[in-house]
Amino acid sequence: MTAVTPAADLAAAVQVLDAAESVTVLCHVQPDADTVGSGLALAQVLHRRRVPVRVSFAAPAELPVSMRSLPGAEHLVPPDRVPERVDLLVAVDCGSAGRLGALADRIAGAATTLVLDHHRSNTCFGTVNVVDPTAESTTALLARIFDAWGVPIDRDIAHCLFAGLVTDTGSFKWAGPGTHRLAERLLATGIDGAGITRTLMDTHPFGWLRMLSRVLDTARIDPAAAGGAGLVSVFVRREDIGEVRSEEVESVIDVIRTTAEAAIAVVFKESRAMPEHWTVSLRSRDSAIGTADGVDVAEVAARLGGGGHRYAAGYTAAGVPEELLAALITALEPA
Repeated sequence: MTAVTPAADLAAAVQVLDAAESVTVLCHVQPDADTVGSGLALAQVLHRRRVPVRVSFAAPAELPVSMRSLPGAEHLVPPDRVPERVDLLVAVDCGSAGRLGALADRIAGAATTLVLDHHRSNTCFGTVNVVDPTAESTTALLARIFDAWGVPIDRDIAHCLFAGLVTDTGSFKWAGPGTHRLAERLLATGIDGAGITRTLMDTHPFGWLRMLSRVLDTARIDPAAAGGAGLVSVFVRREDIGEVRSEEVESVIDVIRTTAEAAIAVVFKESRAMPEHWTVSLRSRDSAIGTADGVDVAEVAARLGGGGHRYAAGYTAAGVPEELLAALITALEPA
């Protein structure tokens, strides 16, 4: 679907950005390329306008290796260097204040909070909320804001915007009518689209293969789940992770979601720091081309305290694997 962010919403975002005298841009915890790409693209624009700007996220301690080539990384600061008071706080790609983790307390010290997002489940926790669920990515929403603001999109900004676009569309597998037009525009700036995609999505250390083999060996399928749509599941335990990076753990969902016999896939990922605390990734798909009958996993995730998109969502949970899987299967039962 082509994004249709109302012009009034874009104007509201431009107004607060244009008036800001100092800005903090916050990305969500366990950041992906959409939240980081959005944050760094916006930081570059603000810096060029001589507006003091910092970008940060609460966890993990370091930016994932796959994103370290994104332009604008010099604007990233650790959480303890995020000021308690700022003129404008911008949350990018965050469906709720909880997704800011330990940095959610910085909202109280901001004169204005601007939320820029494309998650349908967004709680609109800002002073100004520009949320377009039809946008392909938050970086795609940023591109429209930059256009409304009269900001040129050069190669460095395009690199960041493309990073979010290519990852949130699964290398354009979930592209809408406007997606390829935006991609063509960004590629026309001279960025290496193939190289960006390979770095973000198709490069893993050898240890990833060993981790994947252990995890996939425990995969389970429940054909009757979700009214017969089927569920394939795996648990990534602390002992499976070892020295593997967070982005390798996140990639497991893209492997198991290819299971033909299950329309829904789930990966439970145990916290390195807290035993029996899990982040959960859900994916669903349609039964056939053109059917649009895939399970809305955003609604399922919302029942369990999370949110997301129709075909990609998540939540957090605590407990033992058997109980977590049973709770999910119950939540997947048709109303």
